[in-house]
Amino acid sequence: MTEQKIKKYLRQFASKEKAKLLQGFFKTGPGQYGEGDIFLGVMVPNIRLTVKEFADAPLPEVLKLLRSHYHEERLLALLLLVRKFEKGDEVVRKRIYALYLKNRSYINNWDLVDLSAPRIVGPYLDGGSRSLLYRFVKSKNLWERRIAILATAHFIRQSDFVDVLALAEALLDDDQDLMHKAVGWMLREVGKKDVAVLEGFLRKHYDRMPRTALRYSIERFPEAKRQKYLRNEIK
Repeated sequence: MTEQKIKKYLRQFASKEKAKLLQGFFKTGPGQYGEGDIFLGVMVPNIRLTVKEFADAPLPEVLKLLRSHYHEERLLALLLLVRKFEKGDEVVRKRIYALYLKNRSYINNWDLVDLSAPRIVGPYLDGGSRSLLYRFVKSKNLWERRIAILATAHFIRQSDFVDVLALAEALLDDDQDLMHKAVGWMLREVGKKDVAVLEGFLRKHYDRMPRTALRYSIERFPEAKRQKYLRNEIK
């Protein structure tokens, strides 16, 4: 199960037409958040099929994939790491977490973060210090900030809202729309577990929240209540 065998298998699904579409979808143009990223044109279902085929690939070969120039190969590597992390013992989980952080410069688009941080970073930090998240949320690097807020998805599932609310508040003045979407998304997840907690946060902050974050967070509210928030009529 060498890196080359894995790449060969994955590339049978490649499409130049889809690669062009993906490069537009993931904003790879000059000055955009995914500037310079390149694609093979492999869709996620086929990437997941490749994960199943090479689930037992050695970590050194997975690490080579993570350092690939191609987006889909990095995503494949991250999904393999997630699988190994979830099936591994404490030693394996610690090693994968360390590899993840050491190689985070390759985790450089929203899907790469979203499919890995909640399943590696969040679970690893559960029960221990979460100071990394508070360091990352202040980072100048967009993807480190996104790792911080997305990692809290794991805590939210356990009705542990302390960190997501603190990090969301810290990100209210973020200048990136991708972060506004991430914050709103995580707040919406809070609301699924406990709408009173979400509304407590919103009543305190909604009038200064970025519009995108607010819209995402109140997406599941009844329409009349949504409009009150959007018109700044909540007292």
